[in-house]
Order: sequence, then structure tokens, then C-alpha cells
Amino acid sequence: MNLLPKSYEEFAQTDYWNAFFKKRGGKAFEWYGEYLELCEQIHKYVKTTDKIVMLGCGNSNLSMDMYDAGFKDIINIDISAVAVKKMLELNSYNRSDMKFLQMDATEMSFENDYFSVAFDKGTLDALFVDDSEPVKLTVEKYFNEINRTMKSGGRYLCVTLLQEHILKYILDYFPKHSFMLRIVHCRDAENANREKNAYNPENITMPIFLVLATKFKCLPTPILEFCLTSDKIQRLNTVEELMNAVVSIQKAALVCNGLARNSIAGHNEITMDLCKLGEDLPRFTLHILDQPPARGLGRYAAFIIPQGREVDWLFATPEGRKKLLASTNYQRLVVVLLHRDQEYKSLDAVKAELADSIKNLAPFGLTDPIPFLSLGSDVGKRETLVCASSKISGDFRVEEVEGSSGKLFRRLIFLNNQSVIQSEALVKKIKGKGKKERKKIDFGYLACQHHLYMSVGVQMSVLTGNQNNELKDVLVLGLGGGGLCSFLHKVLNCIRVTAVEIDPIMLEVAEQYFELKQDDRLCIVIDDGLSFLEKCKTEGISFDAVLFDVDSKDISLGMSCPPSSFLETNVLTNIKSIIGSKGVFIINLVCRNDELRTQALKNLDKYFSAICTYKLEEDINEVIYCSNDKNYQSLDKWKKILSASAKALNNSVKKTKLNNTDMLNICDFMSDLSI
Repeated sequence: MNLLPKSYEEFAQTDYWNAFFKKRGGKAFEWYGEYLELCEQIHKYVKTTDKIVMLGCGNSNLSMDMYDAGFKDIINIDISAVAVKKMLELNSYNRSDMKFLQMDATEMSFENDYFSVAFDKGTLDALFVDDSEPVKLTVEKYFNEINRTMKSGGRYLCVTLLQEHILKYILDYFPKHSFMLRIVHCRDAENANREKNAYNPENITMPIFLVLATKFKCLPTPILEFCLTSDKIQRLNTVEELMNAVVSIQKAALVCNGLARNSIAGHNEITMDLCKLGEDLPRFTLHILDQPPARGLGRYAAFIIPQGREVDWLFATPEGRKKLLASTNYQRLVVVLLHRDQEYKSLDAVKAELADSIKNLAPFGLTDPIPFLSLGSDVGKRETLVCASSKISGDFRVEEVEGSSGKLFRRLIFLNNQSVIQSEALVKKIKGKGKKERKKIDFGYLACQHHLYMSVGVQMSVLTGNQNNELKDVLVLGLGGGGLCSFLHKVLNCIRVTAVEIDPIMLEVAEQYFELKQDDRLCIVIDDGLSFLEKCKTEGISFDAVLFDVDSKDISLGMSCPPSSFLETNVLTNIKSIIGSKGVFIINLVCRNDELRTQALKNLDKYFSAICTYKLEEDINEVIYCSNDKNYQSLDKWKKILSASAKALNNSVKKTKLNNTDMLNICDFMSDLSI
């Protein structure tokens, strides 16, 4: 039986509603929720002593339930004579003093200032079928009648889906007519509709809102408010802010409806940010992933990443999250990221806060409790040491986080790419005088695996033609927190390191928070790296090793490290001259685009006769070794010199007793080299 209109235009026609209620018979039709789902808002905004008009009552039970709950002064009106007749018959015995009148809500016969509450559940949506001028004129008449018949201080309560044209009109009309405007997200009614639709995949559940317009004699400035049912009311400054609050909920609902009925297995993950009302900064980021159903897989779970672990490859990259999904044995997994500059009291508090959002992303028909997974029983610890900004590097943080083993790590994070650790140091607690603990940076810890393999290249330059035990000169472009430079300085006492950093703020950070110390073997130059290379070539300054460990500030590019300008013709020409025939050029290459990687290697091949690469496992970093030494033009030659360099570096680490440095697995290293 066709109980709902084939086209929205029918909603405004009297004949349609008469036919509708004849088809329904005595069965109530509840638009957007019943009394139980709306009672929280009703009792909050309507008093039992209020004189109430129910606009477009239809055959809904709402006014009857309200009457039974103590709201005795209710007049129901509807355009349909059929609906009014049925409601009179239904209530003639138990509610004989409740009135039902056939009346057009756009032309009410009541006197001015007659009601203190006008209640509208779905009537506005039925009238406001589109944003054409004739429809707008009808809605204006409707609102004018509500305004005319309402006392000062009275409230218009409208339960609605707030389609875009309706929302815009409401935001224009009521502030202009001295109404205070509050919009409430009715989650209880929405959740009830979702449960009703749980076994019908054709139905979708959209957000339901209560518009509360309170009449004043005069409002000098508009009062605009928004409320997420159980949350505090938020006062907003502009119409645009109120509109954005509504639209953000509606957009999220579209995603949730799509995810409820479709699997995204084989497609890219979906990412959503969750913010508190009135705040721009995300509180949580959700990554939603699916895998094909299989025997033994659960249907749905959420995984909360502890603070400080969000930069791990497993959690920070789409590839890592796919591996996490496979390891958890669920068809769908929501991976939850906790953001910086937010406070999280406990893991249980986070679960409670996320419960509704996670439930809304569940697959269709799920009734089982949704498990929350994590790495431990708490949300992790993060302490921000400094929040600052640089004109060159942008906003950044220096923070301390507690690792899974209880170790303390200090990190430099650029906020334009928060999933990447710019620099990380291990912090040791040492007992000082008076047995007070003090913190000290452990220079033996290398956070980035690629730094270890770049260090092998530096060791290679030491082994090459160093019969007189002279200091070898090493140039590093990119400082960050100085972890690589401090490690090289500590482990290899036969080198002299010059690091070039374009951002003077980063030098201050490295010295103040990562204990970088300059001396006769470690010098920091504040300059543009490419300009410095040009000067070196012009002035005939040479280096035994040149390291590129500098990233692009534009994270949207397919090659983020080094910036593409660092591999241009003039730069490579300068480096070729600077390292001569025996030096080595070492690059940390981070490239997600195969074409860009191929082009980068072709450019290098034009200027260096010997090139060898090492791709790091489970990472996108690739270390490239370049030389013009004719002895290294075969893979076997490269393996021989790099094997000797790796052994020598391991020995140097042992001598310095840097116990936190990962020792190189030389066999694996050699087997994965390529040219």
C-alpha cells in the first residue's frame, strides 16, 4: 500500500492528507518520533499550565500522550477533516475536553496573543516542499500566523529534519522577528527511528532537530543557540555558525547511512573528525576500514590509539591501519586517534564519550555490543613542553610521551603533518645531587631507522682513503632536533659535522630541548641549504659526505623528502663538485609516487656513476647512496664497502656504550641493497 507521497509536492495538498488518513485507518502515524523519545525536550520547554496549539496534529498520539502526562490545555488543528473526525471519535470518552478542529494553519481563526506554545511535529516539513516562491509565501503566512497568535514569551517548537532551504528560511525569519532561536539535536528520536529501521535496509535515518523559537517584544541583537541533547547549550555569534553546526551533523548522518548499508572493503578508508560544539580543533579522528567477510571474523570493533602512539607506522599510515584491521579479526574497524591539545581523563571516559558516534558507524543489523580495543588499560600520557610557531616551519610542538615500555620520549612535531615525528629523543632520568632526578637526552637513541643507514654512508666516507686518520668533513642539510648530528658526533670521533638549517627557531629548539651542543666537530650554519651548496662550489669547499635529510613543507606532494628543488640540475652539479671522486652523497627519499621516484633516480644517474638504494621495511623511506668512485659501479662492490662500513659503525657504537642504538643486521641490509 502506497502510504507515503510519490512526490514531495503532494505534502501540501489537502486531498493527499484526506486519502492518507483513510488508508491509515486507526493506526497512528508518528512523524519523527513518539512522545517517549521527545518527552525530555517537551518537559524542558513546555509547562503543564501552557495554552498549547498542536499544528497539523494528523492522527499522531503525541497530543494524547501529552494530555495524559498533565498538559490539559491543548487545541489540535489539522487541514484534513478525515483526521480530525477520527481523533474526535478516538478521544470522545477519555479526553473529552481536548479540542480537535479542522483548520488551515496558515489562516487560523484564533485571536491575537492567544497561545503560549505552538507545537509542530513535521508540519513545517510537509508545507515547505521546496524553495519556490509560492511555497515560501505559504510558509511566511504560516509563520506570521504563529507569530500573531503567540503571546510574548511564548515558544514555537518545531520537530523537523531541517532540509537546507528550511534551515535557511528559519535562520532568516525568526531573528528578524525578535525571536530567540535555539536548535536542539534530538538524538533519542533519531536513535528510535534507527532501531525501527534496523531490519529494513531500504530505510535511512536522518538527524531530527527541535527548533525552539521564543518570542520577545524586541531583541536588539539576535540570540542564536545550539544544543547536542545531553550537552550544554552553546551560544553562537553568527547565523553561519548555527548553520554549520546543523549541516555537520547532517553530513555525518549521510556517511553513517552509507556505511550502515555498504562495505568499503577494497576501497580507501573513510576518515572523519569529531569536534566539540563551538570548537574548530578536532577532538577525535576516526578512520573506518572494512575487509571482506570471512569465517571467524567478528562484525565490528573500535580501536583507540593511546596518546603518543599515533605516529607509529601501524596507526599513522593507511597501509599500517590495513594491517591492524587484518590482525584484529573484524570485518569493520574504526581506528580512533586522540588529538593534541585535548584532555582525556581515562580510557573508560573516552569510550563513553565515543559510544554514540561509534554506534552510528555500525554495519546494518548489528545488535551485539561493540568491543573497544586498545594497547593497554589507559589512554597514554602526553605532556606539552612548548607550543610555538615559526615563519618557516609553521606551528610546532615539543612534547614528551610515555612509550609502551615505560620509556620517556621527547618529540618535535610540525602541526601541518602531525602523523610524522620530525625529531625524537630518548629521555633518561638521572639522579643528581640531593638524589633529585633530572632528565638527560640519550644521544645513543636513533628514532628513525633511516638515520642508521645514512650513518653507514658517513662511516663509508671515513673508511675511504683515510690512511692519515684525518677528520672527514660531513655536511648535513636539515637539522630538526639535531638527533642525527648528535649521534654522528658521539659515535664517529673522526668526523667533523656541518649542519645547515634554514630556520633559526629550529636551532633554538635543538639546543634548548634536545641538548645539541656545538664544538670544533659540530657546527650549525643558519642558511638556505641550496644557497650554501652554491657557495661551497664557488669557493672550492669540499665534503667527504653530503646528507639530505630535509622535508618539503607541502605534504600534498608525491615526494615529501627531499623537496623536488633539491634534486634539480644545478643542485646535483654542485654536489658532484663538492664530494669529488671519492665522496658519497646520501639521500633520505620519501616518495609515494612511482613516476616521481623513477624520475628522481634518472636525474641522479646523470651526475653520479655509482648509485645504490636501500628500501626500509614497513616504511616509505628509502636511503640512496651516490658516488663517482669507479670502484662502486657494481652491486658486489657496493655490498663490500657498505658491509665493511656497517660493521665499523656497529663497532663504534659498542665502543661508545650507546646501548639504546639498534645494531645493524648486516646480512639483511646487504640482501636488500639494489642498484
